[in-house]
Amino acid sequence: MKTSVKLLLLAIIISCGVTAFGQATSKQVTHNTLSWVSINSNLFVSKKCFIMADAHLRENNFFSSTSFIFGRVGFGYQFNKNLSAVVGYGNLLLSPTTAGWSTKSDENRIFEQVQLSSAYGKLKILQRLRNEQRWVQIIANDKKTGANRFTNRVRYLFSTTYQVFKDPNLPQLALADECMLQFGKDVVYNTFEQNRIFIGIKQKINNNLSFDAGYMRIFQQKNSGVSYSLSDVYRLFFYYNLPCKKKATT
Repeated sequence: MKTSVKLLLLAIIISCGVTAFGQATSKQVTHNTLSWVSINSNLFVSKKCFIMADAHLRENNFFSSTSFIFGRVGFGYQFNKNLSAVVGYGNLLLSPTTAGWSTKSDENRIFEQVQLSSAYGKLKILQRLRNEQRWVQIIANDKKTGANRFTNRVRYLFSTTYQVFKDPNLPQLALADECMLQFGKDVVYNTFEQNRIFIGIKQKINNNLSFDAGYMRIFQQKNSGVSYSLSDVYRLFFYYNLPCKKKATT
């Protein structure tokens, strides 16, 4: 039964990704090339409780100019080895995409997430459901208006890694898809917000540190509902997990 549910979820994600690709090929879209680097960490303060802290830098082209800078921090609870939950806060500073503009938009967000991991032989699956309340500064004529656009965004990530080689220390194949929908009175034309597909490798550095590297394609519908962006992204994400040290016994 569990395997059937996993396969159904995978089919839904693939369908969402294929739909995004189909939309991108049938509509007028703006194409971008981006480079994205981040560090994602879980620092355990006890056996069950941990601090989640992320830092992201996304650049246009090959680090020619900044697309956004993003930081996120949260408090997490590990129910068991497979299931965890986090609540927290994030802040994003977004550079303008309109030619000639220089005013950056500041975004504050509160988030809640549940994450479930499972393994089937050499295949590992990670599912994450994240809900975000986002307050985004509205910029008009290259000036801050003092007003915010509020949205509630729901994100579902389905990520897999597969051990291709017998040696678990060699790179593993990584595939992932994340679909994002948003709601609220300010959301009129783009309930579908974006879809992200990733393919690459995941590499273990040591027991606490690993990274994934590869190619991501992002298809995003803008607020107007009639304009879209299709981004080719070169991604390098580091993952750092620091377990709680056991107290020495005497």
